[in-house]
Order: sequence, then C-alpha cells, then structure tokens
Amino acid sequence: MDMQGNRSLAITQQQAWDALNDPEVLKACIPGCNKLEATGDNQYAVGMALKIGPVSAKFAGKILLSDIVAPASYKINFEGQGGVAGFGKGAAEVKLSPNGSGCGCELDYTVHATVGGKIAQLGQRLIDGTAKAMSEDFFKRFDEAMQKAHPEAYAARDAVTAAAGDNTAVVAASTNPVPSGGMPAWVWVAGAVVVAVIWWLSR
Repeated sequence: MDMQGNRSLAITQQQAWDALNDPEVLKACIPGCNKLEATGDNQYAVGMALKIGPVSAKFAGKILLSDIVAPASYKINFEGQGGVAGFGKGAAEVKLSPNGSGCGCELDYTVHATVGGKIAQLGQRLIDGTAKAMSEDFFKRFDEAMQKAHPEAYAARDAVTAAAGDNTAVVAASTNPVPSGGMPAWVWVAGAVVVAVIWWLSR
C-alpha cells in the first residue's frame, strides 16, 4: 500500500511540531487509540482497536522515528500485530513547511506499508476506504483540539480568508485567483501523531 497526502494547517510550523510532543493529545485524536507510551529515544509503543468491514481486532504496535530535522521533517518506521486479524508494517516520511499565504503551515506525508492476515483478504478498496475515514476522523479531532489550544491562529486564518473573500469580485474580473487561508490544524507527539495516523491508515 502506498499513500500520500497534504494538509493545510491553521497553526504555525513550530506550533505543529511542538504539539507533536504531547502524547495525550495524540492519544485523544487517534480513533481507537488506548495506549501511547515512550519506550526509548524516539521510540513508542502504541495500542489501539479497529474494525475494517467484518474484522475487528486490537493491535499492538511499535514506532521508531529517525532523520529528525526539527521543526521540518522526520522519517517513521512502524509495525503492528493484531493476532489472527493480521499485521501491518512500513515506513513514512513527514514534512512540515511554512504556508505560502503567511498563515499556518503545510503538512505532507508519504507512506509505504504492507498488511497481512485477514485484513489483507478484505480487498484494497475496503482497506483504503477505512484508512481515509480514519484519517478524516483524526484530523477533525485534531482540528478541534487545536482551536482550543491556539484560538489566535484560527482567528488569523479567518481574517485572511475573509480578506480573500472581499476581493473575490475584483479577482474574478481580472481572472486572477485569490489564495485562501489554510484548513484544519493538528497535533503530534514527536512524530507519533502522523505515525499513528499513518500506522492507523496502514492497518
């Protein structure tokens, strides 16, 4: 399974990176996550429950972060075991960069993963559909958490969006596009956040 994605965040690059150092935030945002503990330098143990189609299981996973360049990027290696339900393992690259609009930042991720057992027998379409749904759920929860933690970032983004809206008529007349503000923001634990999303997605 290969996946890649992008998210525009209302919070700054540094705020996003700093938020990744809070395991409790990550644990609260990841659907089904009931455990997220540091086991060493840049190493984490993750526990979660999930359901894909008719298959339900509890997974135990390991996450290892490397090539960390704060607050811009890192690499992730992960693996999870769910007993007879199957397993998942793989690697991911995560990058954060300033938003061109001057408000917020951009999150890019690329994932390479493999799954086995009963889950693998469900078919790629069902697995991908579940991964997408879980990803959206995660970002929704993260967005809500960030609005509470950084209301000023959302106020700034809304101001940029409003300003862009005020210029819509003028821009339409000149056929020049108007850049809008960012989208939802999110948090992560020194890498574990996206890892969990990615680890969760790769299930």
